[in-house]
Amino acid sequence: MEYDLSQLQTSDIYKLMTGSIIPRPIAWVSSQSEKGDLNLAPFSYFNAVSANPPILMISIGHKNATNLKDTLRNILETREFVVNFVTRDNVEAMNATAINAPYGVDEFKLAGLTPVASQNVKVPRVKESPIHFECKLSDTHEFPENTVVFGEIIHIQMDDDICLDNYKIDVDRYKPIARLAGTLYAELDEVFSLERPVYTKES
Repeated sequence: MEYDLSQLQTSDIYKLMTGSIIPRPIAWVSSQSEKGDLNLAPFSYFNAVSANPPILMISIGHKNATNLKDTLRNILETREFVVNFVTRDNVEAMNATAINAPYGVDEFKLAGLTPVASQNVKVPRVKESPIHFECKLSDTHEFPENTVVFGEIIHIQMDDDICLDNYKIDVDRYKPIARLAGTLYAELDEVFSLERPVYTKES
């Protein structure tokens, strides 16, 4: 099949993209308003951008032309957020926080999750997640229906039982979950290693 995107509806383009760009990591973002109201929501338009400085990106869709999603509204207000990570043990709770609740509703409470104090931002972490990236807003980039948030990671916390020597992570204990398309998610299945080749004149 050949697709001329100029002839397709946005919803159809979305399905082609999210069905092809898989698996995607999930940023389970905790944020809070200036008044202190907590919010927790998952986003799969998410990835690493840079290690120096340590930058990640999250693309957050708009509810409509005049109404921002709670997460984006909070980040723009406070310039802080935490990316919590999704595992097999907390995936049901993550899904519960994807609910379209009104602004000001605390998804921590809805999902039965525990907010715990972060080290360097006011926004709390999700206790039930094994990895937390505390972030400060670095920059944003606007698209008609999305805002890309660039966050500088200023502190990382990881559960001791998933940490290996030399700053590596035990993926068997971590058990990360990836986003596919529609209602589909995936766990890591077969994990294999490939050494990167080194070019020589004889290659």
